[in-house]
Amino acid sequence: MKDLKNSYKDAGTISAPASTNTESSSSTTTAAAAPKPALGMFDAIAVIVGIVVGAGIFRTPSVVAANAGSSSMFLFTWVLGGVVSLIGALCYAELTTTFPHAGGDYHFLTRAFGRKLAFLFAWARMSVIQTGSIAVLSFIIGDYLSQIYSIGSLSSVLYAAVVVIGLTGINIIGVNFGAGTQRLLVVLEILGVLTILVAGFFFAPAETAAPAEAAADPAPATGSSLGLAMVFVLLTFGGWNEAAYISAELRGGRKSMAKALLISIGIITAIYLLINLAFLNALGLSGMAQSDAVGSDLMQVTFGDAGVVLIGLIVSVAALTSANATIFTGARTNYALGRDFRIFSALGKWNEQTSSPVNAFIVQGAIALALIGLGLLTRNGFETIVEYTAPVFWFFLLLVGVSLFVLRKKEPERERPFRVPLYPVTPLVFCLTSAYLLYSSLMYTGLGALVGVAVLGVGVLLLLALPLINKKLKPNMAEKG
Repeated sequence: MKDLKNSYKDAGTISAPASTNTESSSSTTTAAAAPKPALGMFDAIAVIVGIVVGAGIFRTPSVVAANAGSSSMFLFTWVLGGVVSLIGALCYAELTTTFPHAGGDYHFLTRAFGRKLAFLFAWARMSVIQTGSIAVLSFIIGDYLSQIYSIGSLSSVLYAAVVVIGLTGINIIGVNFGAGTQRLLVVLEILGVLTILVAGFFFAPAETAAPAEAAADPAPATGSSLGLAMVFVLLTFGGWNEAAYISAELRGGRKSMAKALLISIGIITAIYLLINLAFLNALGLSGMAQSDAVGSDLMQVTFGDAGVVLIGLIVSVAALTSANATIFTGARTNYALGRDFRIFSALGKWNEQTSSPVNAFIVQGAIALALIGLGLLTRNGFETIVEYTAPVFWFFLLLVGVSLFVLRKKEPERERPFRVPLYPVTPLVFCLTSAYLLYSSLMYTGLGALVGVAVLGVGVLLLLALPLINKKLKPNMAEKG
């Protein structure tokens, strides 16, 4: 799940379709898109931490607690999440500094494996990864708003659907949050984190924490539950693959990039450990495992109903910020997909009046609503949608890791401003970790994972049918040009 707080700043680059028709056009685009070193160390750390730390930390700890088996294992999973994130970020740092491009993963996969696999990634991003992130964030909002004011047994689902419809409509008519509003919302999220820490460490009733903690260590986690716990931990750490894009814009060369990544991941891991220690102190592991909105439950036992309303509003605003950003950028990457492939040409139409890709917004919103419907079907919306996105996400992240090896062999003469340390061990560990998370997200999850894989399978069928479809479709305007 990616929290894209800086996405409006980057929207201009995201909206441009990546040209992949010829090597010359790719080279030209790469040269044009090459970022200039303009960020200092503090800027880089602020961007990385700001992207990664999001609303997920107020929801996923309860699922991790339910699968960790003990409080020590629970905390260990968050440390391990920080280590895995750092290894992945180092691998992305080499790719992004060597092949700077607005297309990101799409561009790396195209250079390494060709357009067919890149098409499959673009399909997955439209139908699973990006839309799944929108649905997950919407469910977080729904869970917390339901704690403030429930509208029945379907409260969380209804709130989530309203979020998708409302934000999609706002973006279609061309309205978006300004930079000042984005900064305000980020400040509110930081306020939420500080509120959790103060409440958990200084106001937790002893009679609440002690009994829960006494039952917090029933048994070690099994292999299956630990694997599922890591799926949710790394969901919360999601965003380092976006953060690595600033590597080419950082002054001071590769040593500065490595230092910024080390410090940032260290800060993020420390924040997550402190928040989870606060949750444990106030609720205990069993109390966390039984919670649908762990932040609200903590505030309930510390500050009462007023605390529930406060944290519910703060978390909802934080998730709303991320959901809006994800909707905004997701539609533009779908627009680029429509410009590159005839079969999706309807997505590649730009509405001059609203200055937005209206069709892309509508299709994206419809898919997100369908995923919310899937959550309703399973009666466990948040977990189901995480399961839906996880296998596909880790499959392509694994391929990005493999692309580092492929591109080193295919383009050995290419200048690499940053080289991943301890090559080939570091990227190999990253690939093995991604493979394990792919395995875990398939073996230890439910209906959501099966649906996600099935949707990816539809993309494979489309890929096989592309030659026939292209013969029947007229070239779109981009191809005529």
